[in-house]
Amino acid sequence: MRRVDVTGKIAELSAPKDVQTKFGPGQTASAKLVDDSGEVKLILWNEKIAEVAVGKTVTVENGYVDSYQGVMQLNVGRYGKLKVN
Repeated sequence: MRRVDVTGKIAELSAPKDVQTKFGPGQTASAKLVDDSGEVKLILWNEKIAEVAVGKTVTVENGYVDSYQGVMQLNVGRYGKLKVN
């Protein structure tokens, strides 16, 4: 699903881990984003990891949802925006 807009609170945040991508080295982390309708795993990359913290409210605009190993994941992506409220 594309063009997803979601606002929720960060309930959990994993430690960043170093990864090698086709664009070079980077870091990734996952967070649990919770709102009134439920929860979803939010995937964060590089500088976005430092912007969020447990208990903060965030808004993802123009994100997308996909499935990885049977788990639904929300991604900000190249064209999306992550706003920390």
